[in-house]
Amino acid sequence: MTQMSQDEIISNTKTVLQGLEALRVEHVSIMNGISEVQKDNEKSDMLRKNIENIELGLSEAQVMMALTSHLQNIEAEKQKLKTQVRRLHQENAWLRDELANTQQKFQASEQLVAQLEEEKKHLEFMASVKKYDDNQEQDDTCEKSRTDPVVELFPDEENDDRNNMSPTPPSQFANQTSGYEIPARLRTLHNLVIQYASQGRYEVAVPLCKQALEDLEKTSGHDHPDVATMLNILALVYRDQNKYKEAANLLNDALSIRGKTLGENHPAVAATLNNLAVLYGKRGKYKDAEPLCKRALEIREKVLGKDHPDVAKQLNNLALLCQNQGKYDEVEKYYQRALDIYESKLGPDDPNVAKTKNNLAGCYLKQGRYTEAEILYKQVLTRAHEREFGAIDSKNKPIWQVAEEREEHKYDNRENTPYGEYGGWHKAAKVDSPTVTTTLKNLGALYRRQGMFEAAETLEDCAMRSKKEAYDLAKQTKVSQLLTSNEKRRSKQIKEDMDFSEEKNAKP
Repeated sequence: MTQMSQDEIISNTKTVLQGLEALRVEHVSIMNGISEVQKDNEKSDMLRKNIENIELGLSEAQVMMALTSHLQNIEAEKQKLKTQVRRLHQENAWLRDELANTQQKFQASEQLVAQLEEEKKHLEFMASVKKYDDNQEQDDTCEKSRTDPVVELFPDEENDDRNNMSPTPPSQFANQTSGYEIPARLRTLHNLVIQYASQGRYEVAVPLCKQALEDLEKTSGHDHPDVATMLNILALVYRDQNKYKEAANLLNDALSIRGKTLGENHPAVAATLNNLAVLYGKRGKYKDAEPLCKRALEIREKVLGKDHPDVAKQLNNLALLCQNQGKYDEVEKYYQRALDIYESKLGPDDPNVAKTKNNLAGCYLKQGRYTEAEILYKQVLTRAHEREFGAIDSKNKPIWQVAEEREEHKYDNRENTPYGEYGGWHKAAKVDSPTVTTTLKNLGALYRRQGMFEAAETLEDCAMRSKKEAYDLAKQTKVSQLLTSNEKRRSKQIKEDMDFSEEKNAKP
C-alpha cells in the first residue's frame, strides 16, 4: 500500500462516512419494511447486527474527523510559534550587535581615559623635572658624593647564586675620569621610574621612559651618552617585567653608544658590561656573561687600580658566574682576592667582608668541603658578636658556640644548659645584619647535613627571630617618622595661625 497524505486520508474518510450513512439508511428502511412476524427470524437478527456495525463505523469515522480537525489546529499553532521564534532570533541578533557596538565604544572610552591619565602624569613629571632643573647646580654638588642610581640596575639578592650578583657600585664618572656626568634630570627620571616599577605600574613607567628617550634622540641624536643612560633605565623596567630579551637589546645598544662616545675604557662602559653580564646570568647564560664580566673587571682595574673596592665587587660577580659553571678553582681565587681587597681597604668589619666570606663558604659547600665552610661561617658570626659584646670568654659566647653546647646537652635538662631559657641565645646573638642572618641559616643547614639537628634549630630560630625584630623595628621607625612629621605640620599650622592672629590684632 502506498502511503497517503493527510488530505487524502480526510477525503477518503468523508467518502466512507457518506457510504456508511447511506448503507445505514438502507438497512433501516429494510428493517422497517419487515413485518412483525418476520422480525424474529435469523435474517432480522443479522440485519440488526449490520445496522449496529454501520453505526459503530460512523462513530469511528466521526472521531477520526474530529481528531483530524484537532491536529490541523495544532499544526497551525505550531507554525505560529515557529514564526514567533524566528522573530525572537532576529531581535536577539540585533541586540547582540547593539551590545557589541556599545562594548567597543566603552573600550574606546576607557583607552581614551587611560591615555589622558598618562598625559596628565607625564605633564606632572615634566613639571617636577622643571622644578629640579631650577636647582640643578645644587643637585649636581650633592650628587657627586652619592652612588649612581642609574647604573644600579640589578639589586643585590642574597641566597640565590643566580641572582646575587652585585650591580655596578658607586659611580666614579665625575671624579675619576674626565668627560660624561649623568644629568640631574635623568637621575630624577630614574627615581620616578623606580618608584612606579616598585608599585608595579609598568603601564606608566614604560611610556614615560619611551617618551623621554624619544625627546633625547630628537635633541641630542641617538649616539649620545644621555641616550645610553636612558636605554639603561628602560632596560631596568623591562628587567622587572622579566622581558630579558628586550632588556639585553637595550643594554647592548647602550654599550655601543658609550663605547663610541666615551671610549672603550670608560667606567660607564664597565658599568654597562657588568649589568649586561648580570642580565645574562639571570637568564642562565653564564658562558656569555663571563667574558663581559671579565672585560668590566679589566676596565675597572685599569681605571681604579687593582685594589679598589669596586674591583672586589666585580670579582664577586665573576666568581658567581664561574661557580654556576662549576669552575671552583677560579671561584676560590676570585673570592679570596676580593676578600683581601675588602679587608685591606675597608676593614674587617665592613659588610662586604662578611658577604664575601659567606659566598666563599657557599662555594666550599658545593664541593663538599664542610669543614672549611664551617670555619668561615663561624668567623662571620664571631666577628658580629664581638662588635656587639666585646671579646669572647666563658660568659660571652657567640651563637654558634651556644648552638653546639645545646647539641651536646640535648638529652639533659634544658635549664642546666647555657641560655636554657627559650630565646635566651637569641638575646646573646643580637643580629642586625641581613648577611649575618643569612649566615645563621647557612650554618644551620650545614649542621643539619652533619646530623646536628638541635644546633641547626637553634641557629634557624635565631635567624627567624632576628628577622622579625628587624621588621618590627623598621615598622616602629616608620610610624615614629610619620608621627613626627604630623607633629611638625601641626606645630607649623599653629604657629601660622598665631602669626596671623598677631598681625590682625596689630592693625588699627
